[in-house]
Amino acid sequence: MKTVYKFAALTLAMFAVSAYGVSQTTSTKTKPSTTVTQNLIRGVIGPAGNNSSWANYSVFNLIPGSGLFPITSTTTVFYFGFTGGTEADISNMVLYTTARGSLTVTAVTPVKLGGVSNPSIMLSNTGVCPVAPSQTTPCIVRFDPTTITLSTANDYYFTVFYTNDTNNSGISGASPNQNQSSISSAYYGGTDYTHLTVGESIPGTSNRGSSFLMYVMNN
Repeated sequence: MKTVYKFAALTLAMFAVSAYGVSQTTSTKTKPSTTVTQNLIRGVIGPAGNNSSWANYSVFNLIPGSGLFPITSTTTVFYFGFTGGTEADISNMVLYTTARGSLTVTAVTPVKLGGVSNPSIMLSNTGVCPVAPSQTTPCIVRFDPTTITLSTANDYYFTVFYTNDTNNSGISGASPNQNQSSISSAYYGGTDYTHLTVGESIPGTSNRGSSFLMYVMNN
């Protein structure tokens, strides 16, 4: 059973993700000056927490329609927080859409980083993490913008499968208490759940604070 460690020294600013350094594995994209970056959901507002050893795990992060702000955006951008490790290897990642309160998949949208859905994130590279990731200095990784407009009529599950390798055995991710995040999560070892199709079901409900996912924004 995975062990979750909490800490209380970190203060997170809701609209100041740049405080931790937003990075990608390949290139830094310049945000359009006309775009006002906004949170689409509250995200993590308190201590980020920590949970380690993710090899061979599927991680579901639920963005509930009930928690969305009244903001309309044609793009959605996910931000992960890493708290340890040197390299994170992702086999695949997708965004599942369901009707609000349902576990049945109604749409599947690819999510990418650096133009691919199976990136290796070099956490030891200072171009990705200017400061070594830790509980007090989580490394925030910005994924590529996903072309989708989130709706309060739906729920959304950002799902990542971590490759079964030694790199992922050594990574840690943000894992706050449920009352510190409007995003919840669930994870399952031994099965890659990133290949569900329309009509199939999410394997279970999300019953804990978010795992890795700290912010969901329009840019």
